[in-house]
Amino acid sequence: MSQHSTLSLVIPAKNEQENIAKLLTETFNVMRDYPGFEVVLVDDGSSDQTLATARRTAEALGGRLLAVRHEQSIGQSGALATGILRATGQLIVTMDGDGQNDPADIPALLQQANRLHNPDFCIAGYRRNRKDTAWKRFQSRLANRIRNAFLHDGVPDTGCGLKLFPRSTFLKLPWFDHAHRFIPALVKGAGGEIAIVEVNHRPRMAGISKYNAWNRAWAGIVDMIGVMWLLHRTRVPQIANLEDPNNSRPATERA
Repeated sequence: MSQHSTLSLVIPAKNEQENIAKLLTETFNVMRDYPGFEVVLVDDGSSDQTLATARRTAEALGGRLLAVRHEQSIGQSGALATGILRATGQLIVTMDGDGQNDPADIPALLQQANRLHNPDFCIAGYRRNRKDTAWKRFQSRLANRIRNAFLHDGVPDTGCGLKLFPRSTFLKLPWFDHAHRFIPALVKGAGGEIAIVEVNHRPRMAGISKYNAWNRAWAGIVDMIGVMWLLHRTRVPQIANLEDPNNSRPATERA
């Protein structure tokens, strides 16, 4: 019988050998009492020792680690998709590999999930006190305001890597390059529930960001137009009550 976990933490990482050991150590310590917890690390074409460092750290701590490597980098959305498809957990937590997200916030996301009633949902982290440069914070605030004005997802910080959602919900979503920025909007558009949890944000201790701001901004505009089209074309059916529980056809469809 294959081993299944109830919660999978998916971490996309590229050239994070100086950050990954500390992040995994914190994560396994925080989640040591959570049954069936696993980390799925996706090395997105790193040229350093990110993967080897992660494996050594997990082995030393006795943590369950599933490590996957892309021969070439395909970007954060592709890395997340690889990790989620290989995860065994019913619930998925996503987290950036640079150590700026705090694993200590994962229990708060789980507590919020227990308060929801919709089987399809997304809990989005909100970095109220970001530890980034003023220019990066300005870009993020502007992008979030523009996105919210058009998509109305109600999420103040969609760029936060810390999110929680059912794996089954993710598998229902359309997926494309840069889709990770629009997970809350896509979940909401599919009839799911959205909740926000304020989370900690820490300064990057080593390495550099792997994203080009201007390329990201242009891609974000194009992708947002595409997501608007998808949401406009999405129709969530309202299922009628059945008069006869043994009859699978809704009452509104019976002659």
